[in-house]
Amino acid sequence: MQPDREQLVEWIDEARAGGARQADACAAAGITARTLQRWSIPGGGLLADRRPDAVRAMPATALSAEERAVILATTQEPRFASLPPSQIVPLLADEGVYLGSESSFYRVLHSADQQHRRGRAHPPSTRTVTTYSATKANQVWCWDISYLPSPVRGLFFYLYLVLDLFSRKVVGWEVHAAESGEHAAALLLRTSLREGIDALKQTLVLHADNGSPMKSATLLATLQWLGVAPSYSRPRVSNDNPYAESFFRTCKYRPEWPAAGFASLDAARQWVRKFVQWYNEEHRHSGLNFVTPGQRHREEAPAIMQNRIAVYQAARDRNPGRWSESIRDWSLPETVWLNPEREKPKEMKQAA
Repeated sequence: MQPDREQLVEWIDEARAGGARQADACAAAGITARTLQRWSIPGGGLLADRRPDAVRAMPATALSAEERAVILATTQEPRFASLPPSQIVPLLADEGVYLGSESSFYRVLHSADQQHRRGRAHPPSTRTVTTYSATKANQVWCWDISYLPSPVRGLFFYLYLVLDLFSRKVVGWEVHAAESGEHAAALLLRTSLREGIDALKQTLVLHADNGSPMKSATLLATLQWLGVAPSYSRPRVSNDNPYAESFFRTCKYRPEWPAAGFASLDAARQWVRKFVQWYNEEHRHSGLNFVTPGQRHREEAPAIMQNRIAVYQAARDRNPGRWSESIRDWSLPETVWLNPEREKPKEMKQAA
């Protein structure tokens, strides 16, 4: 049987009379010194403080038990099993379904002890952000090469990647058994032709690290012939090509990533082909407000955002008490910057 407040105050007074410190006595009783102060008044009487025993009314706008159960069941569907609420909510909105806000999803998952960081992922770290801007697709590309493991220790395959800065779409990729400027030049040539790059009508910037394939004579000659302006990261700065590095991290932290390595060059190419298809056309990119890179590249994003706005507005009209202010911001930045650390960044054409 738990002691009542009068007994607790009496015991604490006895302990203090015996030489105990008030803070220690309160800690032993399981209350704070401020609580003891509220319960006591000068002269030894008791203040009628009923707050600890008060029955708090449920807010009228709170989710019902049934609604919380639906949210929990939805997050447990196989297609959402590896996705956070920040991915699930936009997917549902695209299907015309609104169950609750993103924060409501997080609260429901937290209360059910089902919101945890998954896999080998670590908490995100802040990055210093070089200096080009893009207002549409095919203005700035980022490219890089990453290692793909094989079953043989010390033997790697090499993933060549070309990523559009504005849309985050993978516009070109190849997997080879070696690093070389010739492979890179051929990839850039094929990618430029596929994307319809016209040097007479537009200036394309290609940003890369400072590796030897990035600065090879063959690649530089190809870029000059294509009318593409090369750009390079600052010396000894590891994060001047963040979008390509972010893509590689997403690639290598996927659940289906073969931890034992790729059995062959063909196996690596097949896996990357499937991953790029998923990344471009299925992956709701958090940096794009959860539209796919392919949708952004094809300029389908504005219509998708308008549909989401209509879904959220209808949900607010059905239950306005649950919305304190405006609906969620479903918009995308008109300009995307690559490392805008300077106060007055150079425009793309000036830098070219």
